[in-house]
Amino acid sequence: MTRRNRHSGEGRRGRTADRGRAQANVVGVAILLGVTVLSLGALTASIGTVLESNAAAANADRVAADMDAALEPVAATGPGRGRISFTGGRLRTVERTVRVLDGSEVVATERVGGLVFTSDRNRVAFVGGAIVRGTGSAARMYADPPIAASRGTLLVGVARLNASGSDAVGGSAPTSVVLRTNVTHDRRAVGDGAYRVAVETETPEPWEAYFARHNATVDRRDFDGDGVASVVAAYPGNRTAYVVEHDMRVEVRRG
Repeated sequence: MTRRNRHSGEGRRGRTADRGRAQANVVGVAILLGVTVLSLGALTASIGTVLESNAAAANADRVAADMDAALEPVAATGPGRGRISFTGGRLRTVERTVRVLDGSEVVATERVGGLVFTSDRNRVAFVGGAIVRGTGSAARMYADPPIAASRGTLLVGVARLNASGSDAVGGSAPTSVVLRTNVTHDRRAVGDGAYRVAVETETPEPWEAYFARHNATVDRRDFDGDGVASVVAAYPGNRTAYVVEHDMRVEVRRG
């Protein structure tokens, strides 16, 4: 009698332990599935963010290429037409100035304007004949400005947009903008002196890197107090300077 009760109790304890292990396994599987689902969700969100970032970068790269093809201040003469297309963002004109200084004296002031595309953290800007492409706080020179220095000579090419038409176009929908240009050129001698070139820009680092590569020392200065500083490049020694104006007379139209 005692033996049967002992065996019966052992059987009940065994079955209870088996049920406990089964329940623990079920709970463990449920937890594992939950963690897997959460991980897949986080991975999906991460992939989505990367894809959106890559698409935005590709969009800005396309704008930079379109801008480079549509605005050719040095190579083009007479009427021209180009197009800038983007899937999201805004294209606007801005006020920008290029100055030439002899020592501390400003000897030439060129109000060149600028064309700027922005989309989230991406930015493309055409100023003075150069194109700067940026993402977040990083930016690089996509197309160099028409400024050249050789022994004893400084050639300051400035592309003046002289823009008319829409001040800002774009949004979240796909947008296409037509740029009509009519380019003329004029060259004048400034004379001999110790020259500096000042370019007003919201992305100074690529300009500083460009001037440094061409053996100029750089500084920054806000000439007109509007909050947008100019990168000031000082070329060593005395030079004969020429200013070449590329007047583009750009008409901006949604098309």
